[in-house]
Amino acid sequence: MDEARFLALALKNPVNVAIIEELHHLALPDAWLVAGCLAQTVWNVLTKRAIDPDTSWEAEDAVIRKLHARLGHLGAKVEIRNQARVHLWYPDKHGLPYPPLTCSTDGIDRFLTRNTQVGVRRAGNGYEVYALHGFEDIARLIARPNRAPNFSAAAYAAKAERWKTLWPEISVIAASE
Repeated sequence: MDEARFLALALKNPVNVAIIEELHHLALPDAWLVAGCLAQTVWNVLTKRAIDPDTSWEAEDAVIRKLHARLGHLGAKVEIRNQARVHLWYPDKHGLPYPPLTCSTDGIDRFLTRNTQVGVRRAGNGYEVYALHGFEDIARLIARPNRAPNFSAAAYAAKAERWKTLWPEISVIAASE
């Protein structure tokens, strides 16, 4: 799967398109739609399932409230996080280190699974796609651990188990492999 095919499949989900457009209209610096909503949309299409700079808490909360107000009509759960704040709460929540990020793609690089290490945002009249490891795992329906410094084998196993119930076709690479 190449970038154009990935993008075409990920954008079949109108919720993804609406979120990308809202992020673009808000003109947030370095804002991307990332991870599962993209990879899982592609998996749904492939398996013929239905498609579905200020780092203060206050600034993040304001963006969350604004996007929820603008996107509430979609009926989708939208999780908004300022990646520049993750290092402030991640160690307490997960007991693992999480050095500060210099940009959003640094955060994508640390996601739990390689198939979710993707991001899309508007760029000019088109889209910019970020995919550190390409699209092969998404195309081949593979869940593979990303052994970043903040990797948790337990969290990976739980996520992979949940995904396997939703997409029995996927291949799960064990964290120990």
